[in-house]
Amino acid sequence: MSSMNAPALPATHIVAGAILVWLLVRTFGTQNLRHIPTEGGPSLPIISFLGLHAFLTRSREILEDGYQAHKGRAFKVALIDRWLVVLSGKKLVEELQKMPDDTVESATTEMFNMQHVFASNWHKDPVHSSLLRSLTRNLGVVFSDMFDELDTAFRECVPANAERWLPVQAHTTMASIVTRAANRIFVGLPVCRDAGYIHMMIHVAEDVSDAVRTLSMLPTFMKPFVARRATVIDQRIQQCLDYLRPAIADRMSMLERFGKDWEEKPNDVLQWIIDEVTARNQGEDEVARIVLFINFGAIETTSFAVTHALYDIISRPGLADVLREEVEAAVATEGWTKAATNKMRKLDSVLRESQRLNGPTTASMFRRVLQPVTLSDGTYLPAGTTVVTPTLATHFDDTNYADAQTFDPLRFYKPEGVQAQLVATSADFVTFGHGKHACPGRFFAANELKAMMAYILMHYDIRPEREGVRPANVYRGLNVLPDANARVFFRRRQTD
Repeated sequence: MSSMNAPALPATHIVAGAILVWLLVRTFGTQNLRHIPTEGGPSLPIISFLGLHAFLTRSREILEDGYQAHKGRAFKVALIDRWLVVLSGKKLVEELQKMPDDTVESATTEMFNMQHVFASNWHKDPVHSSLLRSLTRNLGVVFSDMFDELDTAFRECVPANAERWLPVQAHTTMASIVTRAANRIFVGLPVCRDAGYIHMMIHVAEDVSDAVRTLSMLPTFMKPFVARRATVIDQRIQQCLDYLRPAIADRMSMLERFGKDWEEKPNDVLQWIIDEVTARNQGEDEVARIVLFINFGAIETTSFAVTHALYDIISRPGLADVLREEVEAAVATEGWTKAATNKMRKLDSVLRESQRLNGPTTASMFRRVLQPVTLSDGTYLPAGTTVVTPTLATHFDDTNYADAQTFDPLRFYKPEGVQAQLVATSADFVTFGHGKHACPGRFFAANELKAMMAYILMHYDIRPEREGVRPANVYRGLNVLPDANARVFFRRRQTD
């Protein structure tokens, strides 16, 4: 009877107790990683958790310090739900990317909690990967539609004239244009120009990013409960279907009536998604879920990249003129085609250099070890270990790049012969990862990015708000973000 009259424990105490128990299990269950040195905080039981705050606020510095202290070897940093083992140096990076699929698997989707954010099983069945490969094969085919949308979007979103400079909040505007151009390929007209649809997709991308950051601070057992509330994914799916349901229903009906092939069957991303979903005996909700997911990937990374590139170009007087000369020559001979962008080798070098120094995360090549493995430096990795490589630390290494801290716009430019392209990966350029698990969407993103920058150079003069000053990056968790409030000034070119 006395127990029935005892005061109930506050919910916060219960949650705190559950987390404490979980931390004990987590920490004592990872003793087989004690042989790997720790950066960013202590590695002793429980107090290793203190390193998490340091890593979430100073990931760039911690990874760079660890890289310098343990170059060519492994070290580890604390996350809330695991140790992150960091492999430094080109030899270990090459070793990691060559490991067979039965030894390591890609952990990017799982690392960023996409299975919780989108309530999916894509970490086990990455349906988006095959869709992106199909898109890569069709880049030349879809270029004209994408460029048509870029032209329309820039005229509407950056209505500058030749008489005065127009201040433009760069990141917000570029996100809108990226969303429109990508969705011209993903879902087509007229939806890609619907202001409500574009607004929804941009905010979905922002909401997902916020949810990813929130989930990164929670233990594993709490994530499924928090994720649905944080992302309201079911509501977002229904909002997406408000725009796409008629097209989806019509195409699914045609599939049911005529099978996989029929006359005038659309050859676009929406149709590829419907084909995949139908083969899995799933419905329209799954189509919308995938559309939301590929938009998240396309909007965030590409809008960040084009904003970074803008900041890099306008802060270096004369660089825009050098690039513009090349763009004009390529367009004069090839028109606005993918073949023209292939000839923009200086622009490609600038974009690769921009991504070398600013590119979207401080770590990449997220892998999960499936079978115990011992690296060439003697480091033992048990099954279940999450492994990464430090992106910026690798890119800022003077043994990899001469004067690595300096932005050199033509670092990768070669007027003749083989040039390292923006999409190419290597052990010393890991913006997109490296090897067979490198980002499958990088080809489409690079194609869109080059077309956007070429369009800007051809049609506008651009300058910074403060001459010679590049807006500073923002480092948040693993993310490298452009200044969201900085403005770029546009003026329509007199020769346009």
